[in-house]
Amino acid sequence: MGGHDEKDKWIVRSEEGTGETFDTILARRLSRREVLKSATVASSVAIIGSLGLGAETVAAQRTTTPRFGTVTPTAPEFDDVKVPEGYYARTLIRWGEPLSADAPVHNVWEQSAAAQSQQFGYNCDFIGYLPLPLGSNASNRGLLVVNHEYTNEELMFPAYDPKNPTRTQVDVGIAAHGVSVVEIQRAADGTWSYVRNSPYNRRITGETPIRISGPAAGHPWLMTSEDPSGTTVRGTLNNCAGGKTPWGTVLTAEENFHQYFGNFGKFDKNDVRYAVHRRYGMPAEQSERGWELYHSRFDVAKEPNEGFRHGWMVEVDPYDPTMTPVKRTALGRFRHEAATIGLAPDGRVVAYMGDDAVFEYVYKFISAGKYNPRDRAANMNLLDEGTLYVARFNEDGSGEWLPLVFGQGPLTRENGFGSQAEVLINTRRAADLLGATKMDRPEDVEPNPINKKIYVALTNNTQRGTEGRAGTDAANPRARNSTGHIIEITETDNNYASPTFKWEMFILAGLPSDASTFFAGFDKSKVSPIGAPDNVAFDNAGNLWIATDGAARAIKYNDGLFAVPVQGAQRGNVQQFFSTVAGSEVCGPEFTPDNRTLFLAIQHPGEGGTFEAPISTWPDRVGLPRPSVITIQGFDNRVIGS
Repeated sequence: MGGHDEKDKWIVRSEEGTGETFDTILARRLSRREVLKSATVASSVAIIGSLGLGAETVAAQRTTTPRFGTVTPTAPEFDDVKVPEGYYARTLIRWGEPLSADAPVHNVWEQSAAAQSQQFGYNCDFIGYLPLPLGSNASNRGLLVVNHEYTNEELMFPAYDPKNPTRTQVDVGIAAHGVSVVEIQRAADGTWSYVRNSPYNRRITGETPIRISGPAAGHPWLMTSEDPSGTTVRGTLNNCAGGKTPWGTVLTAEENFHQYFGNFGKFDKNDVRYAVHRRYGMPAEQSERGWELYHSRFDVAKEPNEGFRHGWMVEVDPYDPTMTPVKRTALGRFRHEAATIGLAPDGRVVAYMGDDAVFEYVYKFISAGKYNPRDRAANMNLLDEGTLYVARFNEDGSGEWLPLVFGQGPLTRENGFGSQAEVLINTRRAADLLGATKMDRPEDVEPNPINKKIYVALTNNTQRGTEGRAGTDAANPRARNSTGHIIEITETDNNYASPTFKWEMFILAGLPSDASTFFAGFDKSKVSPIGAPDNVAFDNAGNLWIATDGAARAIKYNDGLFAVPVQGAQRGNVQQFFSTVAGSEVCGPEFTPDNRTLFLAIQHPGEGGTFEAPISTWPDRVGLPRPSVITIQGFDNRVIGS
């Protein structure tokens, strides 16, 4: 996520080797049944074209193509959205739209931090739809929770100088980060709008007070001159993907937090904290946006602990606008892409997570307590106690979840860990020592509620197999992997709390003409080209929907949204449903409970241009491109994908 390759350059280069060839690894890992796609493959789950239909209809419609008319990919300079015939897309809410009756209308020439803190934020990413009222299954009224990952100041401000930003530009940027909560409603004619004066509407920004909880709360490394208790932090930053909990809260991920900090090169190399900051990629000189020029908390040399207060999962209650968001430290500290939830058979909560950087890891957290569907308040602190695990993918298709617990294995004082808090603050090094599998940028890691399998989106890693870097392995079989892949995990006994799992290669993305691509054994001549899988979602039939970030670089097409069945004769039949605009990526995919509305976040439209020389004017065709949330619906109110 984020539209940058910059996240790759901050990784500590410590891996060695060149590994095996793609052909050798793939041949070993793929069974004859998968490659030949035997006619006896299981077919109990509906294909895309059968959403919401009965069993007899499903059997009759098990064809070689989905029911919607596949969208043709568009060139990177194409500046409009495309949806299948019979569907329409509308802009629901844009960057800068006021969220309260007294909030000012967006004016790029007179923008202020105070105004932006009352307006919809920039670069929308994760989308969570939560029905209103709480506990209902309503598909015509709800709360939309939207992350705002980062800012493109070169598109937001005239004559922007990245080396010398003004104080106003910096403060507006901080206010444009974070999260928006906004009430939305569907009219009788099916069109959606947001409720400007809803009491639920809220902005959480880079300045909002946030509580720190869990094992790392109050640790000396989380204490600063502003907060000597180490329990309250200003703001949440680089909020990428997220997840929804069964009790109706949202988990928002802090991903590339390191980019907001500067002057790490001035930090004492003999300080024990130096190696930790280095492992997380702190910039040596001025940061990309120069926030430290006006806010000393972003200067590592002046406030060395502030960086430890970011890189966490943050829990927000959209139904309670007075709730102070909470950074849940038990879920570890890294460049979180998301945290998606499954429930173990015994009621424990399991959160799946990826660390979105090259050669980083896949994690899951298992709560100590159990979910109580009859007591919402009792669930509110479930994510403060439990065990964090990191994944090892074995060559034979098996895998283990390795516990990140102080005092176990190498996580001891002799190796620099003084407590569980320090294991969590320095999660990456703990995972290094355990020998977890280094992956090709783990992004969304999400359980499928229908077939109970977990899908891991790995966006790309062009450094794999290059000189001085780790080589290929079974779970990451391609050197210089520019197009990414998706792995399918089956937990032992379909128990999300299991310590072991099996895994299979589901998709090796790219142009179907590329010999290294693979689509679960499906006929490659019939699939859509796809590159750089990022976010995933599931419809009510269990079909996988994939949003991409980086296709323009990887396969020379705009990013898009793709649907693919995960079971039955159509397993692996990737078909493009949506194509986005120039310079943007597609984020968020989220359905209403009835699957008749699809929400998408169009992030950084026009990236690559400037205020003075834009390459996109989407969505309004006047002035600046504006990151926005859109709705996609059928003209006949059909279920999406049918």
